[in-house]
Amino acid sequence: MLDGSKETIYALSTPAGRGGVAVIRVSGPAAVDCLTAFQVTSLPKPRVATRTVLRRKKDGVPVDDALILFFPGPNSFTGEDIIELHLHGGPAIIDAVQDILSACKGFRLAQPGEFTRRAFWNGKIDLVEAEGLVDLIEAETEAQRVQALRQLKGSLSALYEGWQKRLADQLALIELGLDFSDEGDVDEEDTGLDRDSMTGILHEMQAHLDDGRRGEIVRNGVRVAIIGAPNVGKSSLLNALARREAAIVSDIAGTTRDRVDIHLNLGGQAVIVTDTAGLRASEDVIEQEGIRRSLAAAAEADIVLVMGEYGEPDALPTPETHGGDPLVVWNKMDLSTGERPAGICISAKTGEGIPELEQELTTRVRSLALQSEAPVLTRARHREAITEATVRLEEVLQEKDSVLLAEHLRAAVAVLGRIIGKVDVEDLLDRIFRDFCIGK
Repeated sequence: MLDGSKETIYALSTPAGRGGVAVIRVSGPAAVDCLTAFQVTSLPKPRVATRTVLRRKKDGVPVDDALILFFPGPNSFTGEDIIELHLHGGPAIIDAVQDILSACKGFRLAQPGEFTRRAFWNGKIDLVEAEGLVDLIEAETEAQRVQALRQLKGSLSALYEGWQKRLADQLALIELGLDFSDEGDVDEEDTGLDRDSMTGILHEMQAHLDDGRRGEIVRNGVRVAIIGAPNVGKSSLLNALARREAAIVSDIAGTTRDRVDIHLNLGGQAVIVTDTAGLRASEDVIEQEGIRRSLAAAAEADIVLVMGEYGEPDALPTPETHGGDPLVVWNKMDLSTGERPAGICISAKTGEGIPELEQELTTRVRSLALQSEAPVLTRARHREAITEATVRLEEVLQEKDSVLLAEHLRAAVAVLGRIIGKVDVEDLLDRIFRDFCIGK
């Protein structure tokens, strides 16, 4: 069990500050005892909001007119008894209630993520579902919300648990064969391995890995880098996309010397657009570093927007990218009457062509983060673990010795168990739960 699980914890589960409603959550073996500290004489019916006046026990002074909800364990979020106090959201009320709770014997303020950590230890959720919960809380776009909710509901966990069970069943058969290997009627070369089944699981894992990192792109955002020569209007375009003055704009070449990021929501997808230093030969050491960072941004980006000046087709840079064909954009079309080049023509100054550019960006972003019903990888630790499992399965399919074969299978089962939290999870807990707020 979780260290400190005999203690009762409490925390504000709504954002700090003034608001219409504030919720303080209490969880633990003595959760219901907190009601006596507020002179509440009867326990509310489970899951029924009950209105009552909270009073300080020591002097009977009213604290707030509130709603109380009782969620008895084990059928609660944490698996323990939970009391929720729905208060008016004034800071003085919140402080007064928390002061009373802090004086209750065996009560303490919860640590970040501790409610969810207790839910994990009490078998209410696994680690993958816990990660889905924090992603859901932090979701800023529709795509992030949909993906996180699916993970919270167990779609990814079911996939990994299914693989783990099939491998564990195969391992059990092989170990059974090892137990009877000294019997005279057992063929030493018969390991009991179902190669077709193991090959099928390996192919499923490889297909899961070969997803274009869609899940991670949805969760972290599509990276777009704006690359071009100095003074072609990269910063002006960034400001036009952001609808604010996010970057300094100047007629002086080389104004931008470092990366400037903005976050957008395009078609329900999170997008990070990066303005970079202009690409040119320079003796300035600082500008050279900015140019190096520009080329690095292009190499890392999912989409590279290469920008040139309308009427100057020979000035278009060709940086190395991994994000497919660059999106070519010609700026300053309001200043030139020359032949229209191939690509998207805009005027960052007047806004002409910006809607067409946003539409093309949205199309490309959606193609990268294409949603599907199949569970997708959302974190690097999942990808690392599945990759390790495929390596183990490849060793299984090549191994002839039953003892070594069983060891490879046992390692693959353990790797999948670490993802969902079935084995060896102590080293993962702090990393996973550190992103939670205090009251979650």
